[in-house]
Amino acid sequence: MTSSYDAGFDIGGTQIKYGLVDHDGRLVQKGRARSPEAMAGILAVLEETWIGLKKRAPGPIRSCGFGIAGFYSIKERKILQSPNYPSLNGYPILPALRKFIDVPVRIGNDANLAAYGEFRHGAGRGARSLVLLTVGTGIGGGIILDGKVWEGEGGFAGEIGHITVNPEGEPCGCGNRGCLETEASAPRLVRNYQSLTGRTDIADSKDVYLLAKAGDPAALESFRRLAYWLGIGIGIVITALNPEKVIIGGGVVSAGKLLLGPVIEEARRRAHPIPFAGCRIEKAALGNDAGLVGAAAWARLRAGNRG
Repeated sequence: MTSSYDAGFDIGGTQIKYGLVDHDGRLVQKGRARSPEAMAGILAVLEETWIGLKKRAPGPIRSCGFGIAGFYSIKERKILQSPNYPSLNGYPILPALRKFIDVPVRIGNDANLAAYGEFRHGAGRGARSLVLLTVGTGIGGGIILDGKVWEGEGGFAGEIGHITVNPEGEPCGCGNRGCLETEASAPRLVRNYQSLTGRTDIADSKDVYLLAKAGDPAALESFRRLAYWLGIGIGIVITALNPEKVIIGGGVVSAGKLLLGPVIEEARRRAHPIPFAGCRIEKAALGNDAGLVGAAAWARLRAGNRG
């Protein structure tokens, strides 16, 4: 019997990650492409990538899933708002994808599908409830309750990056002020360092991490401030949802204990002690592949491909 595969795409603000996933969640192909700003350019890249995946696939592709950053309406089947990707706003992307993809297509919020990827094939295996926070250019959130993705009434659940943690904080791309995303994302880490030192030559979170690892006091303080707000957000999540696990993914998490330790301690201070005692806060296992693995697994599930 020929093995079949599912395609997964993770469309982020700067990159499109894609791959083929087998039934056990193993990536048999993967790649990435620069994400154009205009919708026509995005679709052209997706079509070219899809053709390439089909040509190189070791077996038939049975479904294709897309995780897209933003508020995806499951009723209207389009992105209503993508704070970090405005060209997607209001665009009916599903019909456009179906013009060149000849297998069942499923679309979801990128962080929801990353959470599903960790639940099925990563750090969440064996749990019945979890929350994933992806900390990168923004902060995404995905919720699994009783073994299912919790999408909410319209498909907008899990936008934990847009809960208010600092009412006096900076404006956010969503229109609010002081969102978790404005206080605890990778760009904020850089701004923390720049404001503490006056240096403008440091413009990447990786540089701040390397400085912190070398013991730079301003870099360490930048991480401490980020961990403070992230811990507050996670404390809210634990108290509200009582999950078995909170999993933290995204680029900033490569800092490891430098971030995770202070985040856990702040969450301990903020969450109610009883639900906190029953929750484990862990680093994600799938790294940058969580979104595309989850998108492929989600497409397989929703298309009824369980074989």
